[in-house]
Amino acid sequence: MDASSDTCPGRLLRAPENLLSREQLAAPPAERRRFLRGAFAAASAAMAAGIARAEPEGDANILKLPPQSLALGQPVALEGYGKPSKYEANLQRRQSPGLTPTRQASVSFAPLQGLFGIVTPSGLHFERHHQGWWDIDPSTHRLMINGSDEKMLKRAMVFTMDELMRLPSVSRFHFIECGANTGMEWGNVAVPTVQYSHGMLSCSEFTGVRLIDVLEMCGADRKRGRFVLAEGADGSSMTRTIPMELVERGDVLLAYGQNGEMLRPENGYPLRLVVPGVQGVSWVKYLRRIEVGDMPYATKDEDVHYVDLMPDGQHRQYTSIQEVKSVVTTPSGGQVLLDKGFYSISGLAWSGRGRIKRVDVSVDGGRNWREAQLQAPVMDRCLTRFSLPWTWDGKPALVMSRATDETGQVQATYQQMRAVRGRRSIYHNNSIQTWLVQESGEVKNVQLS
Repeated sequence: MDASSDTCPGRLLRAPENLLSREQLAAPPAERRRFLRGAFAAASAAMAAGIARAEPEGDANILKLPPQSLALGQPVALEGYGKPSKYEANLQRRQSPGLTPTRQASVSFAPLQGLFGIVTPSGLHFERHHQGWWDIDPSTHRLMINGSDEKMLKRAMVFTMDELMRLPSVSRFHFIECGANTGMEWGNVAVPTVQYSHGMLSCSEFTGVRLIDVLEMCGADRKRGRFVLAEGADGSSMTRTIPMELVERGDVLLAYGQNGEMLRPENGYPLRLVVPGVQGVSWVKYLRRIEVGDMPYATKDEDVHYVDLMPDGQHRQYTSIQEVKSVVTTPSGGQVLLDKGFYSISGLAWSGRGRIKRVDVSVDGGRNWREAQLQAPVMDRCLTRFSLPWTWDGKPALVMSRATDETGQVQATYQQMRAVRGRRSIYHNNSIQTWLVQESGEVKNVQLS
């Protein structure tokens, strides 16, 4: 794999040398803040003095101002769509060379190493396509609701986008993860960075109509019809079975909005299914039909694909829930620590079964663990940001995280996962990820046996 284009947007900031001693780190927060304020004030004064001394003798009392302080800036954009700074151009989705035969049936990975908080910008949201993406005219798009027989539904209905968007809507934050995320790591270390190892993951605010409300409008018989089939309009005819029990929870959405705007075309515009906690392939894009039935449909994308290969050669089907998982994004593979000193270890945790309850972090390969701080908000089936202060002594370190969700499920090690699943699987790898910080400061992807 060519990893030259997949580095973090910049090297990690150099930790100020001797900024805080061990005694000062152990001091009360108020005392630490007073020390830091004094230290940065002294540093600023020294910097200003250094700049003044660098000026020619005749201009010793003149401080040169940067261009932005001396002239008019760019005019307000009257039209168009806002773009990131040109200095952030390296932060982008990236495709893995050779992962699939064609780019129409491929993946682009989200740059987790450069993101803050829990929301993925729409333009950096990971993509997975089975036959390319489309920009569909919403005025021509239709959604059909029907039953597998006449008894499943009192009335079949066809909705336009205008009709759907007139119905009461809800907005909710949820993560979406491809079932194959981290799949390349089942056998051994395969990729160098967190963008490629875990980047088939994103989190957004989705807006739409609850599927249960639309089924009620159509008079669905939910005693007999315990499954629904979701069908997409793209050339791959993506079809997935969704258990009615998930729909009845009230959080499966017919979504048209993402992060405050309409869905992007590559994310399913103008309509997609949102199935919180379930692998991304079930979040059918370009959604055109929902059918109510009394048994799983065993479509091509759940009978042959997206199945778990077990050590004895059998395939396990319908394991759609994304189990509890976490990953440290800073420091992570491809990054470099430029000096010894203080750093904040940061990462993401998520579970398809509910909220994250706890994340533990180890810097010695799992011999010792410390509980990380969970940053608010901590939401149901949503990414959760965690962090832990760490002083690096310049020696090799093995950094890893282990998440626990509100149901009590604990993230497994590779040894535990392989004891059940073997090494030849692809999907649903939620093993603990390890990053080796070398004495040089360079960070590599490693696996502990």
